[in-house]
Parts: sequence; structure tokens; C-alpha cells
Amino acid sequence: MKRNLNYLADVAMTGLAPAVWGSTYYVTTQFLPQGYPMHVAMLRALPAGLLLLLLVRQLPTGIWWGRTFILAALNFAFFWVMLFVAAYRLPGGVAATVGAVQPLIVIGLSRIYLGRPIRALTVMAGVVGIVGVAFLVMTPQAALDPVGVAAAFAGAVSMAFGTVLARKWQPPVSSLTFTAWQLAAGGLMLVPIALFFEPALPPLTSVNLLGLAYLGLFGAALTYLLWFRGLARIEPSVAASLGFLSPVTATLLGWLALGQNLSPAQIAGFVMVLSSVWLSQKSQAPK
Repeated sequence: MKRNLNYLADVAMTGLAPAVWGSTYYVTTQFLPQGYPMHVAMLRALPAGLLLLLLVRQLPTGIWWGRTFILAALNFAFFWVMLFVAAYRLPGGVAATVGAVQPLIVIGLSRIYLGRPIRALTVMAGVVGIVGVAFLVMTPQAALDPVGVAAAFAGAVSMAFGTVLARKWQPPVSSLTFTAWQLAAGGLMLVPIALFFEPALPPLTSVNLLGLAYLGLFGAALTYLLWFRGLARIEPSVAASLGFLSPVTATLLGWLALGQNLSPAQIAGFVMVLSSVWLSQKSQAPK
């Protein structure tokens, strides 16, 4: 009984991360200057990573330098670049739906790299989640752009590899230190990308700074600490399924804060997404 309660607590804490990530679109559109996605991504990761490094006062050693930069590229730099390319070239619903294949990719990679069995219930949960996300965010006017679809899929593959390898490569340090390493490395890799591909940021207002502080402290430092802590404790397939909570949060914020309407299809999507998360954790819960 205690083991089950501890497991459910780990799942709930890990699920807070993608739930908070779902607020990124709202904060970005309402608080930040538009047209600077790479700068925003860099300013979201690097200051948070450097702040955590000041707290832990520990750098990687030996093989962990290479592994840290690989994970940082998969979880942050490459993933965020692909995410923004998809966001610019696709309607948000299409990008979210393509990205929702990530849990299914994680299931396959967990089999290859971690030797985990492929469970029918876990696969079913992933499929239900994809359909639920489509109901939540797709619109009849959604158009497909091949480059955008490829970027969304590449981002899903990148995050899937990052999720599985973060479980496989568990360093002999705390989750806080592991998070600090990856955020700082990911932010550093995003610096030349932002400087090369985008114009300089305009002077930032107090509202802009508030938005960046939220994305850095809550949307990066705290949430990725919870995420990497969770990856050390629960199965990657379960953690990946929790990513379906991001479009749920985004849709709820659109309804509550922006006055958007909820259609019957979106309500059905909510039910399907939550059912998917429940099925996924049920398939891997300790007996």
C-alpha cells in the first residue's frame, strides 16, 4: 500500500512539469515580445541553469560532460528549435497532435535501450492520448506543411530520446545538480542559434521580465527538476504520457484567461487525455 502511494506521489509530482509547460504559450503570447522564439528559449534555459549551478556548485566530470551536452541538446536545444519551427509553420493543433506521438516513440526506445517490455495497455494509452489531443486542439481549418510536420516529429523524437537516455544515464549526483547541468548546457547551445538566426531583442519591459522570470524559474528550473526526478523513479513511458497534460493546461488557460469557448469535442478530448494518463500509469504501477 505504501509503495503504491509513493508511486502515485511520484507520478503526480512528475505530472506537474508538463502541466506547467502548458502555460508556456499563454505566457509567451501575453507577456513576451513576439518574434524572438530562440532568444526566449535561451533566456528560459541559461539563467535558470546558471542559477542552479550557483546553488549546487558542482560541474560534470569525465564522461558526464559529453552525456550532459547530448541530453541538453535532446531535451532543450534541438527540441526547442524544432518546436518553434513547427509552431511557425503549422497551426498549433497540428503541431501538438504530431508531437503527441512521443509516448509511443518512448515505448519503442525503452524496449531498445532499457529492455522494457512493450505492454498492450501502454500502447493503447498512447493511441488514446493522441486522439484526445487531436480532439482538444485540432480545428477543421488545420493545414499540413511538410516542413512543419517534419519539425514537429523531429522534436517528438528528440524529447523521446532525451526522456529514455535521462533514465538510462543516471549520474551519481542529485536531481537538482543533473537539472542544473542540462539547463546550463542547453542554454549555452542556444546562444549562437539565437544570435545568428534572430535580430537583437528590443529593450525589455517589466512585463517582459516578469514573463521571462516565470518561464525560467517555474517553467524551467522547478519543472525540469521535477521531470528529471520523476524519470529516475517512474517508467519513461509513464512520464512521457504525462506530457498529454500540456495541451490540457493550454486549453484550460485559453478558456479561463482568454475567454475561448470549449466545444463538445474538446470536452471529449479532456476525458480521453485523462483516461490515457490513467491507463499508462495503471499499466506500469507496482503490484
